[in-house]
Amino acid sequence: QVQLVESGGGLVQPGGSLRLSCAASGSIFSINSMGWYRQAPGQQRERVAFITSDGTTNYADSVKGRFSISRDNAKNTVYLQMNSLKPEDTAVYYCKLVRSGLGYWGQGTQVTVSS
Repeated sequence: QVQLVESGGGLVQPGGSLRLSCAASGSIFSINSMGWYRQAPGQQRERVAFITSDGTTNYADSVKGRFSISRDNAKNTVYLQMNSLKPEDTAVYYCKLVRSGLGYWGQGTQVTVSS
């Protein structure tokens, strides 16, 4: 099994920054990718960013130039650095790990951008 634990969410003012972390444990071999999704109230879950096993990154258009995904293989952790946050970034952010074609989700962490 795979366990994912997210941290780093919170309340921040517009223009501020947050860094989310997702620590993976358990059967974390043959990882295809790790990434971040978000879901705002009343909306569908959307992909924010992901990073593949070879380090390739991909971002949603809405966060390009503001968010950055990275990983620490030694710690089995993926990070999402979020800068220049906007109120529309408010959502529950979920970490997802894909291993051997199967997806595993974290419990989510709330990010609220408000003055």
